[in-house]
Amino acid sequence: MIKKTLFFVFIIGPLLGAIMVGTHLTFLFKQTYTGPDLVFEVRSGDTFGKINQRLYDKGVITNTRVFHYYAKYKDVMTKFRAGSFTIPRGSNISQVLETLVYGQPNLNSITIPEGKNMYEIAKLLDHAGITTEQEFLDVVRAPDLISLLTVEAPSLEGYLYPETYRFAPHTPARAVAKAMIDLFNKKTEEVNFDHPFLSKHQVIILASMVEKETGAKQERPEIAGVFTNRLKKRMRLESDPTTIYGIWNRYQGNIKRSDLQEITPYNTYKIPALPTGPISNPSLEAIRAVLNPAQHEFLFFVSKNDGTHIFTKNYGDHSNAVDEFQKKSKARSGKSWRNLKQ
Repeated sequence: MIKKTLFFVFIIGPLLGAIMVGTHLTFLFKQTYTGPDLVFEVRSGDTFGKINQRLYDKGVITNTRVFHYYAKYKDVMTKFRAGSFTIPRGSNISQVLETLVYGQPNLNSITIPEGKNMYEIAKLLDHAGITTEQEFLDVVRAPDLISLLTVEAPSLEGYLYPETYRFAPHTPARAVAKAMIDLFNKKTEEVNFDHPFLSKHQVIILASMVEKETGAKQERPEIAGVFTNRLKKRMRLESDPTTIYGIWNRYQGNIKRSDLQEITPYNTYKIPALPTGPISNPSLEAIRAVLNPAQHEFLFFVSKNDGTHIFTKNYGDHSNAVDEFQKKSKARSGKSWRNLKQ
């Protein structure tokens, strides 16, 4: 009788206990997430404990200890990737772990329009949840990243290529800026930047001006031709967009006479040269327009309030165009460059 008791205590009892525990663990392991497909975010710097608890709070897993042991067994407790992931309905513990460690993060699509400057791009990225506005502005002014361009410039302005990108939420700003620079380099790798009197960086500066001056893509060579003619004659470029860029932090939407009189490195009404740096991020077409400007004798252009311009050769004709298209309210009424058909 004593032998039977000892046999049960030391052999059968533990065996039954192990079977019961194993059965329970198997049950927990096979349990699946029963809610709708869930977008789950792993934040940069999250510890495994925080991730584990949030999964439990959201009902994705039913036992934090089992998830902990399984992640430890798989040796992935420190391998979770920051990003936003979709956990499908019906996922078990193994599949949840697989998604968060090896799965592809959800990506946010963002389009950077041609001619946007770095301040505008920073706001777009912030609004899309990709990176913060201030972090991006700090990065695009970082000397070590600027050095990758091998240009003397205060920022990456001009080289943040306008395109549609896909980034994970909370992507580091440096990675975002680097992707834009890499695409710029790829898009321009076959461009011949040889110019009679402009360096490559000056070509980008002028292209950024061309991009901001017209909403009509077909006018880019004409605009580039005007600026080229003025540079040859050592005339001031007198471009409103450059002046606006120089006062960007206080610009409220209307340029004042006092703004045009203020001397800044970007006020081309005052400096007899190109601005100190790009004022936007130009398209490949704008760059090509600067390298191959239209051949004409125009020195002036005036907006016709619909995204296009009238071009003139002398100041008298220019003044008449200003009177016709800018000083008459009827010429401006109901017109907008936004209605321009590309």
